[in-house]
Amino acid sequence: MRSEKKGRVTHYGYVASTLHIGRRSTPVTLGIRVYRLLMFVVLLTYTAPIEEIDYVLPDHAEWLTKQYEHGNFLASGRRNPRIGGVIITRPMARGKLDALLATDPFSIKHMAAYEVIEFSPTRTAPELRAINEAVVH
Repeated sequence: MRSEKKGRVTHYGYVASTLHIGRRSTPVTLGIRVYRLLMFVVLLTYTAPIEEIDYVLPDHAEWLTKQYEHGNFLASGRRNPRIGGVIITRPMARGKLDALLATDPFSIKHMAAYEVIEFSPTRTAPELRAINEAVVH
């Protein structure tokens, strides 16, 4: 007798499966929770005078370069007016993002506050679909 499972993720995030044993098919819901990685928009707000920010900016730029090299960030830039910055991340666990932000020179020197906006992407521009692992295609 051959046993086979085929599953799909339900809209609740649980795996719904049909268990095939011989000629019979039995629908079952497995107690397996499926976690989707989230994406984040990070808003940095400077807490130090702009002259001090400018002094640390090259270190921050180097830190950003490393994050792009490791594939963690999709986009970043200054806020207008110049009160901080914005970072858009690739899908990742929140704990990983918090650990990354803790290594930013602005964070280490207590020169910026971070507001992390978490979202579950449901639509992506065609140009980004290949890099958005969080959206089921």
